[in-house]
Amino acid sequence: MQLLLLSEIPEAISQIAKWYSDEWGYIGEGRSTVELEQKLTDYLNSDMLPLIIIAQEKEKLIGAAQLRFHEMDIYPEREHWLGGVYVAPSSRGQGVAKALIEAIIDKAKELDVTSINLQTEDMSGGLYSKLGWKAVERVNYRGIDVLVMNKPL
Repeated sequence: MQLLLLSEIPEAISQIAKWYSDEWGYIGEGRSTVELEQKLTDYLNSDMLPLIIIAQEKEKLIGAAQLRFHEMDIYPEREHWLGGVYVAPSSRGQGVAKALIEAIIDKAKELDVTSINLQTEDMSGGLYSKLGWKAVERVNYRGIDVLVMNKPL
């Protein structure tokens, strides 16, 4: 498996946008594949946020994860967020998500980020709990129950 920045393979935007639209399109406006493709062009960074790290296996895109600013407007004090962690169904259960999360953490440290937050619909915290993330609060955000988690770096 190879981990790369989206800025190294910008042609991956269309696949990532489709994944995100298919997985989270129900959340609300701005989640169509076309709208997401436009938004994801903002993530073509390598040394500043927002950015995306992608996972590839033999030139095939198998996953993605984002490091971004201010994901939830109800937490203006929480600046840095892990988001958009997605692994293609055929590659799940093979450590791809863990590798992506660890790569995001490493990149965040490079950029002098001291703490990362996330939101998940898995109220147990799932993989994030196993990787040392701590629950902050359960909230209903934009009509969806989520668990907000944090990891100091």
